Order: sequence, then structure tokens, then C-alpha cells
Amino acid sequence: MEERRGDVGNGHGHGRAAGPADGPPPSAARDDVRGRPGGTLHRFVSFVARILRGEWHGMVVEPFRQLVRRGLSGLVLAFVAAFGVIFFHAIAQHPTGATVVRLTGGVKASLPLPLALLRTPVSLYVPALDLPVWAGITQLFLAFALAELALGRARTLAIAYITTLAGTLIVRVMIAMGPGWWGLGLPSRTGQVLDTGPSAAVVGLFTYLAVVRRAPVVFALTGGSMVWESVAEPNLAGREHLIAVAAAIVLGLAHGRRRRPLRVLTILLHSRRATDRAARTPDPRKPPAPRSSTESSAMAEWSPMAESSASAESVWPSGGRVDRRRGVRTHPRS
Repeated sequence: MEERRGDVGNGHGHGRAAGPADGPPPSAARDDVRGRPGGTLHRFVSFVARILRGEWHGMVVEPFRQLVRRGLSGLVLAFVAAFGVIFFHAIAQHPTGATVVRLTGGVKASLPLPLALLRTPVSLYVPALDLPVWAGITQLFLAFALAELALGRARTLAIAYITTLAGTLIVRVMIAMGPGWWGLGLPSRTGQVLDTGPSAAVVGLFTYLAVVRRAPVVFALTGGSMVWESVAEPNLAGREHLIAVAAAIVLGLAHGRRRRPLRVLTILLHSRRATDRAARTPDPRKPPAPRSSTESSAMAEWSPMAESSASAESVWPSGGRVDRRRGVRTHPRS
């Protein structure tokens, strides 16, 4: 018996006691795996795969579902923008048509600001002279199609116009600054350069989509290509493309934060209503408040009136009752 008790005490009877031979606990094993180079690489690959999967879902899968649900009606802006560029390009091939295009959609920094603002919407469809038209039409159609399916028609138009207008206005500020200013200023002769084409709108839409949908690959391709363009060939178009990227980033970040003040305001209103409702509802656990002297006198005056109204009906000896208000005698039911 003593030997069996000793065995049980040593852990050999019903189970073994934890010791060095049992190995490290599971938490220590997990920490060891995480600390290995293979574990770090695995986590990095998983993170990249998760980001790419989310980007594929947000930039391809969801717009494709919207296209299947809405049909060709979800590509109205894309078709209008593409056919608009083709139309103005065909007109500009003739001398008279080129004059019409220049007078309706030609924007320069040297023009008065009201006239430039009036021509800016048309300038989106006027192709730039130094860019290939058909390659630009493909990018234009893809940008407007994705934006319309993912963002809606109204927001797509707003983003395209705001990013284009931001480039037009900030270029005027750069020209007013003059050369210098650590490379931000532009010479006055830049104001004579024709500023047309949908490239700023295309860059702005892609950047906005990348920020809103959290697509780092699309953002790197768009922003990186614009930076490389401005460095390799510093011109007016490169400046406007960088401005469009910056404006789209600001708009995308504002889109994610604009609902927070509304949510906070809604919570405050609901809490205020709940507080007022709780203040109006009496607590049954509290005793009733004592009546004031005015209420007591009013109750004393009301008591005789209640007694007189209660004696409005009298009982006859035979059991009948007289209704003094109607002046008739009623008999009891048998």
C-alpha cells in the first residue's frame, strides 16, 4: 500500500506530473514558431495575400457584380466619355472643326478665370495633342466604368470634375508665383500652353478608387507612374497629374471620415432624448411629493362639489331611482 501511495504521489498511478520530458507548453511552441524566419515569412505572405484578395474583391469582383445586375446602364458615363473624345478628335482633324474645338473646350491659364471655368467641362473630352488618342480612350473607358460601377454616377462626375478643376486652378497659382520657390513656381509662358484632355480625371478616378477601396497596388501604379512622368519629363501635364493625385487622396480620406461627425451627432441626440424621457417618467420607488398649500385648498374645495354630484341620484323606498339630470324615474331590473 505504501508503494502504491508513493506511486500515486509521484504521478505514476492516474497520470504523470508535468516535467521536462513532456516538452514545452503550446504557447511556448507558438512563440517559437513565430520567432523563426519561416514564421515571419509566412505571416508576411499571408498579409500580402490578404491585401491582394481584398483589392481583387473591391476593384474587380464587386464592380463585375454591379455590371451583371445593372447591365449596360451601369456604363453610361464610360460610353459617353469615350464617344465624346472620339467625336472631338474627329472634328479637330479639319481646320474649321479645330477652331470650334479650341473655342469651346480649349483651356489656357492665360484665359480669364470665368471663361476657363466655363470651358473646363468640355475640355475633359478634348484629347491632348501630344498623347495617343486610342490608348487614352482605353484608359478613359476603364476608369469611368470602374468608377461608375463602384461609386455611382453622380460621385464619378464630381470626382472627375474636381480633380481636373484642381489642376487648372493650382497651375494658375504656380504661374502667379513665378519661377523658383523650390521648383513649385512656373514661368509665365506656361500660361499659353493648351490644357485639355481627360488625363487628370482618369488619374483622379483611379487614385480615388484606390484610396476608398484600399487598393495599394492600383495606388502604387497610378501615383508612381505620375511621379515618374513628372520627373522624367517635367511639363504642365505632369504637374496637373500630381495635383489630381493629391486632390483625389484628400477626397478619398474625407469620404472615410465624413460620416463620423454625423454618427456622433446622432448618438448625442439619442442620449439627450433618453435623458429627457427618463426625467419625465416618475420613479415608482420614490414616495409622492408633498402637496403644496394651493393644491390642498383646491382639493378641499373640490370635495363638497364631488359629494353634491354624488347625491344627484336618490334611492326611492320602492327600490326605484330618480335621475335628477333627466327628470325621470327608473325601476330596478327584476
